Amino acid sequence: MTERILFSHSYFLRFDPKQWATAQPYAPLGTLYAAAMLRDSGYEVKLFDTMFAERPGEVVDHLRQFGPDIFVICDDGFNYLTKMCLTNMREAAFTMIEIAKANGCTVIVSSSDATDHFESYLAKGADFIIMGEVEQTLLELVHAISQKETGYTAIPGLAYIQGDVVMKTLKRELIRDLDELPLPAWDLVDLEPYRQMWMQSSGYFSMNIATTRGCPFKCNWCAKPIYGNRYHSRSPENVVKEILLLKEQFNMDHIWFCDDIFGLKPGWVAAFAELVQKENARFRFKIQSRADLLVQENYIRSLALAGCENVWMGAESGSQKILDAMDKGITTRQIETATRLLKEYRIRPSFFLQFGYLGETRSDIQSTIRMVNRLLPHSIGISVSYPLPGTIFYEKVKTQLAQKANWTDSNELELMFRNTYRPDFYRQLHRYVHRSHRLHVSLFNLKNVLTHPFSNGVNACRKAASFLYYFPATLVAKQKLEKLAKT
Repeated sequence: MTERILFSHSYFLRFDPKQWATAQPYAPLGTLYAAAMLRDSGYEVKLFDTMFAERPGEVVDHLRQFGPDIFVICDDGFNYLTKMCLTNMREAAFTMIEIAKANGCTVIVSSSDATDHFESYLAKGADFIIMGEVEQTLLELVHAISQKETGYTAIPGLAYIQGDVVMKTLKRELIRDLDELPLPAWDLVDLEPYRQMWMQSSGYFSMNIATTRGCPFKCNWCAKPIYGNRYHSRSPENVVKEILLLKEQFNMDHIWFCDDIFGLKPGWVAAFAELVQKENARFRFKIQSRADLLVQENYIRSLALAGCENVWMGAESGSQKILDAMDKGITTRQIETATRLLKEYRIRPSFFLQFGYLGETRSDIQSTIRMVNRLLPHSIGISVSYPLPGTIFYEKVKTQLAQKANWTDSNELELMFRNTYRPDFYRQLHRYVHRSHRLHVSLFNLKNVLTHPFSNGVNACRKAASFLYYFPATLVAKQKLEKLAKT
């Protein structure tokens, strides 16, 4: 097989100021899976990793040095930042497509954004768009190209132009046995810049692993253009094998299990924890999960045994009315119970929160703020409702998205449809809720320091002292919020 394939992705960390400042980058896992699949099938592959690149034009040097026949833009379907389809990254992808075509490459694109807007990518010069899961479709397509075939209708999961007509083939079935996939091609990416940025920002080095694909739940604002509503899982043995490999080769300290829901399969986490103990694979990790799963004490016990230190749950709202409107399938009582259980097992609970959903009132917003300040999660991540194609929520508001349907970067926080308040109210709400949360955390620690002055560490004392900043800062933020609420 003579074809050379240059892989890339369209996420440029420098184009996302919030994430650049956070300085916690993860390698493009989905891209590395696709590259491993083709390499194991005999193709020569390389990677242009855009994570730390300054501009899309840097791809020119890689194209000239490697001389690929095929250029593949394959975004990481495990990372929420790529699911958001940020326009900065879309424009970068368009630029790389044009450059690769000018250098004589066949261009293939696989991403959430390309799946949703395949005609736009084809219009920019892409030869093929992979619709959905990438590995098997890409392998069959590259093989067809290498054999100089001219027809592609028998390959499921494609969009392309034939003549003047945009063609779409049948939908590709999802891969059921994930253990059959080769492990990601970690050797293709230079992990040293990732390590350096992590050590400078956080004092440890974290890497990303996916143990599952898909999510069977049907929150009506959540799009799943790549892995869909089916839930497929790797075996605990296969996952531990990769963990041991990463520890040996890269000496990582921490793992982000980037599954939509970690360990949903009954008994999986218990088996995983047992293997981690058996192999003495000491590491810390964070996951994403659901409140209704986290009320099961045996699940949390196994997480703690395996080394889990932080669980991000999609709390979304403190209003049951809003949770029901989202088809979230959880209750505020479950959020409370899950938070308490996690703290009992010394696992940090963290909340994803969403403001601005259809029908949300000031009373609903206050319910969310009260929940956060009462339960005191370790961290909170706040967004405003973001309409993604293919969702019920998007269908309800799409007529209002004529001028703007995507954010430029992840910190834009623009509410792109009409709601109870104007967009600037929600941006100020983001600031206020963060400061209010930190104020209440400082009050909690201040109380502990005053009542037990000799049993608190430096971190608790530092948080207690932060009251001096967050008390006035929260008052100012609230005053601005109230002013915006009236307008």
